[in-house]
Amino acid sequence: MSSIVPLQRGGTLRRLSRAAAAPALGAALAAATMSVIPFAIAQPAQAPITAPPGLAAVLPSFADLSDRVSPAVVNVSTERAVRGGGSGEMGLPQFPEGSPLNELFRRYFEQGPGAGRQGRGPSAPDRKARAAGSGFVVDPAGFIVTNNHVIDGADEITVTMQDGTELKAKLIGRDPKTDLAVLKVDAGRPLPYVAMGDSNRARVGDWVVAVGNPFGLGGTVTVGVLSARGRDLQSGPFDDYLQIDASINRGNSGGPTFNLAGEVIGINTAIYSPNGGSVGIGFAVPSNLAKPVIEQLKATGKVERGWLGVQIQPVTPDIADSVSLDRPRGALVTSVQGDSPALKAGVRQGDVIVGFNNRAVDRVRDLTQAVAMTTAGSRSEVVVWRDGKEVRLTANIARLDAEKAAANDDPAADEQSGKLGLALAPLDQEARREHRIPASVRGVLVQKVESDSAAADKGIRAGDVIVKIGGRNVSNPDEVAERVTAAQGERRKSILLLVNRQGTERFVALPLGQA
Repeated sequence: MSSIVPLQRGGTLRRLSRAAAAPALGAALAAATMSVIPFAIAQPAQAPITAPPGLAAVLPSFADLSDRVSPAVVNVSTERAVRGGGSGEMGLPQFPEGSPLNELFRRYFEQGPGAGRQGRGPSAPDRKARAAGSGFVVDPAGFIVTNNHVIDGADEITVTMQDGTELKAKLIGRDPKTDLAVLKVDAGRPLPYVAMGDSNRARVGDWVVAVGNPFGLGGTVTVGVLSARGRDLQSGPFDDYLQIDASINRGNSGGPTFNLAGEVIGINTAIYSPNGGSVGIGFAVPSNLAKPVIEQLKATGKVERGWLGVQIQPVTPDIADSVSLDRPRGALVTSVQGDSPALKAGVRQGDVIVGFNNRAVDRVRDLTQAVAMTTAGSRSEVVVWRDGKEVRLTANIARLDAEKAAANDDPAADEQSGKLGLALAPLDQEARREHRIPASVRGVLVQKVESDSAAADKGIRAGDVIVKIGGRNVSNPDEVAERVTAAQGERRKSILLLVNRQGTERFVALPLGQA
């Protein structure tokens, strides 16, 4: 099964043995000799084969770039204590790393006679767990950037420079949301360092160079291109990865991806792999996302983020049509939190936020990232799409002090055309008791949903409450029918419903093709 794999060290190098390789090589040479000799006799002597003139000038060399940046790239190794516990199962003996006895004993305890035995021996002893990754110096004073998952839970962190110098590192701060961490070493001298570049200027197809510590082997340089931008690995609200095809593996985590100017445009973080090794699909945190995080970690050891106070969901083609938006873009506001900057600025439920601080909002994460990176207390322009036109508002961004960031609400289910397929009823006291709907919720009760209907495809269920339809409150089934008929008369492809389920509200666009 293919998976997204963090690039911390772990894996096994497999080599073709000499014994297996020798017969194959001999057979190949014999075959080659039999087929080549007759022609060699018939043909006059020829000059050695060389590359076409000028080819060396066309193909770039990355040696000069590697020489400049490699001194600033470091190996990051960690140790943490692992308690043996009292299970009674013997711990694995600690042979030198790479010893075949390690694999032998692992199999014995996992699969052999010792597998699963409890209470037959002394408690497993405490031991040291080791891991390795990469990092790079961003300040001559000794500040080093790496991935959070490389140092998470570490008791000791050691940094090894290109010249072999080992230095104990102190954790200055970390940010799990972006998987970044900043370390500090005291080298007693200014260290070589690299500059952060502008990842927004990197184009798909540009050359990239990755430097790191794959499998703990030490400094390794690989080359590829920027394959894609904006990859979402579903690991958090700030996913916006660069995809590269430069070979990166376990142990490359935290290492830099450079452009040809020697600037860092990405921090290598994960790979897509069906086998644990590189298949040419790697992911790096873009430098423009990382830079403000790194600066905050260096200065204060923590990251403060802005807070707008809205719950949002993606704008689908049906939703865009139902609110007369030219195309699917922006972030649809499903709710506005009380006493929030958004509420004070006049943002309303049902608005589509299409711009923030002079930046277009095309996707939900555009708004999430822009708000998070805005300094608390700053005045920010929020552009919303409301009633068929843009409205400009001003919000005083607050500091995020809990898990209340501008976040993605549950997206709507897959969308298909079809009839609504809803049986509706007034929301009376009996219905409230049966479905545990509080008195504060107003609207129309969904009694039944046909299994093959558009409503079922959208995830609407019996017991849901339709609060609004077409942007207007509804209180009985007749009002719902009127709104649907009006939308059909306006030749709308879909109609927007605000649905409440157990206190949580979300928008659903229902197709009107067969309604």
